[in-house]
Amino acid sequence: MNIIRKEIRGYKCRYYFLGIKVCTRPLRPEYEKAFRGRFKSLNLTQARIILETQFEASLGYTPDLEHPQTFNEKLQWLKLYYHNPLLTLCADKYKVREYVKEKIGEEYLVPMLGVWENAEDVDFDTLPNEFAMKVNWGSSQNIICPDKSALNIAQAREDLKNWMRPEGNHYYNFLEWGYKNIEPKIIAETYLNASGLPVKDYKFFCFHGEPQFLHVATDSWDSEKLRISYFDMNMQQIDLTRGYPNLAQDIAMPAMWDAMVEMARILAEPFPFVRVDFMQLGEKLYFGELTFCPAAGLRPFVPDKWDKIFGDHLILTEDLNTTTYQ
Repeated sequence: MNIIRKEIRGYKCRYYFLGIKVCTRPLRPEYEKAFRGRFKSLNLTQARIILETQFEASLGYTPDLEHPQTFNEKLQWLKLYYHNPLLTLCADKYKVREYVKEKIGEEYLVPMLGVWENAEDVDFDTLPNEFAMKVNWGSSQNIICPDKSALNIAQAREDLKNWMRPEGNHYYNFLEWGYKNIEPKIIAETYLNASGLPVKDYKFFCFHGEPQFLHVATDSWDSEKLRISYFDMNMQQIDLTRGYPNLAQDIAMPAMWDAMVEMARILAEPFPFVRVDFMQLGEKLYFGELTFCPAAGLRPFVPDKWDKIFGDHLILTEDLNTTTYQ
C-alpha cells in the first residue's frame, strides 16, 4: 500500500490517516475519499505499515513489533493484535457507564443531562447554563460550556456534526481498535467546575489489573494551562514528563486514595493495560474514562528510560492475540 506524507505550510495538521498527516480544511476532500476507499479492506500488513509510519514520524525510530520492549511499542502491538470485544464497550464514553455502574456503582458517574444520535437533535435551550458535551467515539471531541450565553451554538452544532461523521471515529486516526465499532452518540453531562471548586484528575496506569503509576492533572480542559505530574503508588513524584509541564504545587496523597486504588483495580481487572481516570471535586469522586492507548502510544517519555520501565509491566502473551485483521 502506498503511504504518502504531506506537509501543508500555514495550516495546523490535525489528523494522521493511513500514515498521512491530514489537515482539517485544505485536505478534507482527500481525507474523506481515502476514508471511503481504503478502509473497506484494511489487512494486517497494511495496518502494521500505518502504525510503523506514524510511530517513526512521532518518535523518530522504527518500532520493533516482533519483540516490543517499550510501553509505546507494546501499545502498537495491542492495537494490531488485542481485539477484545469488551474494548468496544469500555472505550465508548456512553456505554462504559453501564460497565462502571455494574462494577463500582452508579454514584461515581457524572450526572448525564442528555444523549442524542444527531447534532441537529441537540436542544441547547433545555440544557443548563453550564454543561460539558462530548462525542462517545473520539478524543478531544468536547464542548465545555461554563456560560451558555457566551456559547456560539451554531459553531458548536457544526463541530458536533463533523465529529459525528464516519471519519470522526478515533479509530481512523490511530487504529485504536476499541473505537472502531462504536455507534456514535452525543452526550451532555454536568459541568463539574460549576461549583467553583478545583477539579483534579487522577489517572492510574494499570497493568494486568494492578495500578503501577499514576499522573495527576489540573486544568485538563485547557491545553495551555494543563499541568501533569507522574507518581509511583506511594505518591512519590517520579522524574517524568510527557508533553506538559509538571504541576507547580506538591500533591499529597488524597483522603480517598484507598478507594481510588481499589476501584481502579476492579475496573482494570479484565485488561492487560488500561488507564483508569477519576476526577476529584471536593469530597466527591467521579469516574472519568477508561483509556486503552494514552496519546495513541506516540508521545515520548522524558527521560526515555521510563518508556522501558512502563513497558516492563506490560506482559504480552500469545493468548492476547485476538486480531480481526487478516
